Amino acid sequence: MKIQKILFCVVLALSNIPLAVQAEPPQVFHLDNGMKVVVREDHRVPVAVNMVWYRVGSMDETSGTTGVAHVLEHMMFKGTEKFPEGSLSKTVARLGGKDNAFTNTDYTGYYQQVPSHHLEKMVEMEADRMNGLLFRKEDFEKEIKVVQEERRWRTDDKPEGLLVEALRATAFTAHPYHWPVVGWMDDLRNMTLEDAAAWYRKWYAPDNATMVVVGDVKAQDVLAFAQKYFGKLPRKTVVRGKPQTEPEQRGIRRVTVNAPAENPTVVLAYKVPALKDVEKDEDVYALDVLSSVLDGYENARLQSSLVRQEKVALEVGTEYTALARGPSLFVLSAVPAKGVSVDVLEKRLRQSVADIAGKGVSSEELQRVKTQLVAGQIYKRDSMFGQALEIGLYEMSGIGCQQIDRVIEKLKAVTPEQVKAVAGKYFNEDHLTVAVLTPVALQGQQTKR
Repeated sequence: MKIQKILFCVVLALSNIPLAVQAEPPQVFHLDNGMKVVVREDHRVPVAVNMVWYRVGSMDETSGTTGVAHVLEHMMFKGTEKFPEGSLSKTVARLGGKDNAFTNTDYTGYYQQVPSHHLEKMVEMEADRMNGLLFRKEDFEKEIKVVQEERRWRTDDKPEGLLVEALRATAFTAHPYHWPVVGWMDDLRNMTLEDAAAWYRKWYAPDNATMVVVGDVKAQDVLAFAQKYFGKLPRKTVVRGKPQTEPEQRGIRRVTVNAPAENPTVVLAYKVPALKDVEKDEDVYALDVLSSVLDGYENARLQSSLVRQEKVALEVGTEYTALARGPSLFVLSAVPAKGVSVDVLEKRLRQSVADIAGKGVSSEELQRVKTQLVAGQIYKRDSMFGQALEIGLYEMSGIGCQQIDRVIEKLKAVTPEQVKAVAGKYFNEDHLTVAVLTPVALQGQQTKR
């Protein structure tokens, strides 16, 4: 959760604390075929990060083929006629760089970090696999087994993974956030090569993609590379399906997962808004600050009260993702201390938010939170990969990277009264889903608790 929070929560900057790194503003270009190109020049070291983001993820899947977005991510490394399997990763490794990919609910992304004078080759290879990917039965049969094993490793054999999966499947009943990014195992077992190929043909198009480059480059050179290699690819005019709006929740929902585990865990997830309109969605900024008041620094409220003072929890945490194409959740989680029930800990988590709704936060506490978040902003600006990631996330959410500084300004303006207000507005049982992990013993073993 800590890593996700750094990546997805919007960060703050204070006017009286200068940033250690003053990054150039991103420059945005559009190719004739609809592809967007975003470049941020950063000339500190001779390195460039190249990312290609596709605005498609598991939320665009349909029942019966869940997991296909992630499967296609694997297939994207199987090669083309021009660059056979392994060519891209081997080229990156030979240059002393690194490459990888990721699939999420909202997007799929591919990246390389290489010496900046080799950027053109990366652009050429990415453009080639956008339009010329080979689909061989033997490759698919290999990769679908890899994905199935990945699901076993990350979810089926991991109690925390099972808990998160059950939580989302319970919190969302109609929206496709209901199913896991990796897909249901039965869908993976029945997936075909044609399922993956159809996904590729529909979604992998320049007018559904954004190229983000950060590093020791000139924006006009990057644009020239994009026009040379991506510019010749045909537009597909991607058509999305009908929106699957989540119906209003009318009461608390509960789910229990029984699985082999060291400790029980309780997770509370409240439905809250995501950022859709930078100027109007004031509650989003206050929710982001609330998350950090509860769990944004070493001595934040949950850690201080539940772990250190009352000693009712071994671990606590919050997570709030403001940048999302679909609905968002504000999550509180905790592992109870020995002798403490999950029911007691659930009540204490709920009371922690109720205390803020009733008494609010002080100006000093809010200032402390903002100072901590400034450190995160400085750290992010010191990383080319972090900058590229932030730009891509803003683009995929639909907000746009040109709004980043405006979001920071809005966050700077959050008041104690706003934090208090959102704590009272959203944290009620009509918005709440509770998931509990109950440890069970493996055959022949006893649980420790």
